[in-house]
Amino acid sequence: MKLLEERIKRDGVVKSEGVLKVDSFLNHQIDVNLIDEMGAEFARLFADAPVNKILTIEASGIGIACLVARHFGNAPVVFAKKAQSINLDGEMYSTKIQSFTHGRIFDVIVSKKFLSPEDHVLIIDDFLANGCALNGLIELVEESGATVEGIGIAVEKGFQHGGDKLREQGYHLESLAILESMDPNTGEIVFRENA
Repeated sequence: MKLLEERIKRDGVVKSEGVLKVDSFLNHQIDVNLIDEMGAEFARLFADAPVNKILTIEASGIGIACLVARHFGNAPVVFAKKAQSINLDGEMYSTKIQSFTHGRIFDVIVSKKFLSPEDHVLIIDDFLANGCALNGLIELVEESGATVEGIGIAVEKGFQHGGDKLREQGYHLESLAILESMDPNTGEIVFRENA
């Protein structure tokens, strides 16, 4: 998606160790018009999928998932929580994920009330690096008996190969921008062609 690539080149900041800051428009402050365009593109890319639920993980995927949901008939957005709270009751699906950004392992949970075998799920997230978070979300969907209809990612770090592995496993994964390389010394960002 050229619009997203142009915004990343203009406002993204390459940090060391493969970290790209896009907090001015994607995951701290959100450019609603840009995310809405991204939602329309995901709707086009997954037009043949019978999506009735959007699944993401807290926190940075929530804003994107909500705008994407509008393009899927306002499908409910379910987000996996990284912490148990007193507001959560009943039975839960649970798994562990390792966060590339935070460098730690999180327990993530989804209430069994919100995922069932009747659900057809589109997983949405802001970044895909090594795929650990997505593997955890896929595990939650499979545990519920629901169907993963697709995975939509805003920015994929192609050089970390998480997306390649998921595609090899047969998942319909679409990333709107795939980074081929990033140079923290020069700030240069190279995108994969035809992403």
